[in-house]
Amino acid sequence: MRDSLFILMQHLIPQHWVSRLVGRLANSQQPFIRTLFINWFAKRFNVNMAEAAESDLSAYTSFNEFFTRSLKADARPLSAGEMDVICPADGVISQLGHIEHGKIFQAKGKDYSVEALLGADLALAQAFTGGCFATVYLSPRDYHRVHMPVSGRLRKMIYVPGSLFSVNKLTSERVDGLFARNERLVCVFDTDNGPMALVLVGAMIVAGIETVWSGHVCPNNDLLFEVDYADSPSPIVLKKGDEMGRFKLGSTVVAVFGAGMLDLNPDLAAGSAVNMGQKLGAGR
Repeated sequence: MRDSLFILMQHLIPQHWVSRLVGRLANSQQPFIRTLFINWFAKRFNVNMAEAAESDLSAYTSFNEFFTRSLKADARPLSAGEMDVICPADGVISQLGHIEHGKIFQAKGKDYSVEALLGADLALAQAFTGGCFATVYLSPRDYHRVHMPVSGRLRKMIYVPGSLFSVNKLTSERVDGLFARNERLVCVFDTDNGPMALVLVGAMIVAGIETVWSGHVCPNNDLLFEVDYADSPSPIVLKKGDEMGRFKLGSTVVAVFGAGMLDLNPDLAAGSAVNMGQKLGAGR
């Protein structure tokens, strides 16, 4: 009964209004607001500040600055294998596996199409036919920057407006097509072994999504838009392990890889805790 009420509440409340209000508070530099939020959050979620580049909570000028904190240089070593594909973020594996019949598995009895996830771009979706995916859920206490699983050149960025349901385990089991339904930012890269898309999914009270090349992108207006970088005179090339974006409050990353790009790490399964830099799979 309690779970059903939680899902019903998300359908009824003004998702975007609530999220934008929280976003304003999270970005506030008023000493009382930022100190209250930061201290409560760090204690409530047992945040490990020992690994942060700046461990002093009072040094952060806003909650968002604290939430998107950088880590010490040696806090997330990258998997050493030259062909290793690494996990893009800290969190828990929600699901991972192969893309079958153009579908990505979400939870028991639920899946969604790659085409819908990528903003209804059929031609782009076909490039991932026979590929694989990994969905990583970032909990509140996690490090919230997203990094490159492999080196790649940015081809395009697509902003897709949508809902802002929570993306926790309960909601993924109850809401159809969750990750292809929420607001999201699709970043498509060309790599030496094929195409890769990193989809940063928005959620309830997520204050924003940023990339290292364009800054703040989400939230935006209610119109889908696409930016093409393929023929840019100044190509955006990021190496494996480089930061590519970040969440202002937690959410989910769906990493999608083209056919034959990698063999997923057999030690990982739904529910596995992961760190950025950990081996996600072996490139071919």
